[in-house]
Amino acid sequence: MSTPPETPTTETELAREWRLEINVGTDETPDWKLCPGIRSFQPASEPNIEDSSDYDGDGWAGNEKTGQAWEVSCTIRRKANKTAKTYHPVHEAIRLAHFAYNDANKVHLRYMNRSGLPEAYEGRAIPNWQPQGGEYTSLGEVEITFTGDGPLTPIANPLTPETP
Repeated sequence: MSTPPETPTTETELAREWRLEINVGTDETPDWKLCPGIRSFQPASEPNIEDSSDYDGDGWAGNEKTGQAWEVSCTIRRKANKTAKTYHPVHEAIRLAHFAYNDANKVHLRYMNRSGLPEAYEGRAIPNWQPQGGEYTSLGEVEITFTGDGPLTPIANPLTPETP
């Protein structure tokens, strides 16, 4: 059996590849909603590495991963309905979680490649909501840092079309 030829991968990904969704439902009945207005998006997942060197390594250092932390930093443009005097419901869910405690302070989120490529993740995080203010000509922006609480789990990208 011959190996199929490798498909060329020549297209460069853009920074705007990410889509962020927030579960505004429950664990039993999730209701994933798009977080609109994202201007920048930066995921990070840092391992904790401890030195495990000993004499048996013949002078070579040893290391062990003993933990992991993650966060997502993003900047959003606030969306509002000026007639109804309401902000976008996903933005409000994040803002209100920022001021809450315990389970109400945790946001269930997932982010994925918006083109359907395989990269996608899900977890719970504590949001830090920081309005940016600015000049009189500036648009309303908020910097949000989601600090992970528990694992960030790789998931199947929900935007990947199903193959027949």
